[in-house]
Amino acid sequence: MLLIGPGAAYAVPGDDEGGTAALAKQLEEAAVAYSNATVALKKSQSRQTEIEKKMKTAAADYAAKRVEVGEVAAARYKGSQIGLVSRLLDTQPGTDMLQGAAVAEFLIARDDNKLRELNVIRDRGAQIRDELNAEIHNQEKILADMTKAKAKAEKALGRAGGMVSAGFKGKVKIAQPTPRNADGSLPGNSCNLPDPTGTGGCITARMDHTLLEAQLAGYKHYTRCWRESSFGEHPLGRACDFSANAYGFQNVRAQGADRSYGNSLAAWAVKNADALGIMYVIWYKQVWFPGLGWGPYTDGDGSPAGDHYNHVHISMY
Repeated sequence: MLLIGPGAAYAVPGDDEGGTAALAKQLEEAAVAYSNATVALKKSQSRQTEIEKKMKTAAADYAAKRVEVGEVAAARYKGSQIGLVSRLLDTQPGTDMLQGAAVAEFLIARDDNKLRELNVIRDRGAQIRDELNAEIHNQEKILADMTKAKAKAEKALGRAGGMVSAGFKGKVKIAQPTPRNADGSLPGNSCNLPDPTGTGGCITARMDHTLLEAQLAGYKHYTRCWRESSFGEHPLGRACDFSANAYGFQNVRAQGADRSYGNSLAAWAVKNADALGIMYVIWYKQVWFPGLGWGPYTDGDGSPAGDHYNHVHISMY
């Protein structure tokens, strides 16, 4: 994996890459809130699927039991059960009569039990319906939380106008997902692995996983991850800058093959953002945020590095 090129790196991304500490903080808060809501929504949708299966089973049980109860009601209406009991009591002397009475009692109890079972199934169906309604209401709340998180990110980014495209229309490779907790949330991780891009710093396991997946997908240009900074994900080992040029951060806007490489890498990151735990992507004066898509990056400083014209920035949760 060509992470450290043989040539010199120019226009290296600096302390803020054209952004601000306030922007970085607001973006992270909004992204984390959106991610948590996304996990909660998936869990709720899974519960809804299970509840709907229970409802289907309960409805089938209720329909079958109604048929049985209908037969009982018809028999009673025609007097067949009463006639049977009468014949058992009238025609059986002595012990045989007592046995006949026991049989009659059993038949009545059996039919009454069917009625009780029908009521139980009906009540269970009502309870399941209430569970489904509660889950749908829960999803409405989660969606409202997601909308708030997106609105916060949109405000922080100072978007003006509609969303724009990164410009890549080709297919992208699917990455191997990062490990998650049993409930679908991302586990905590710290900057405890050596940064393989030669900075002398550290990166998190999730960032390391994304670097490896990028390599496997064919993105092997010059890359730098950890660096000292007063804010942002780089000093936490949760961000990397992927140069559009194979050998370094050129002090010009990426053009031609370099631009195509950056477009492709940005599209790959977006496509696999949920699987890898990517928080946001910045490329060519555009920023991608989950739920919002691509939009203008207005906090650049006008330089190739500050406006991200010469590299793709990927931040992780």
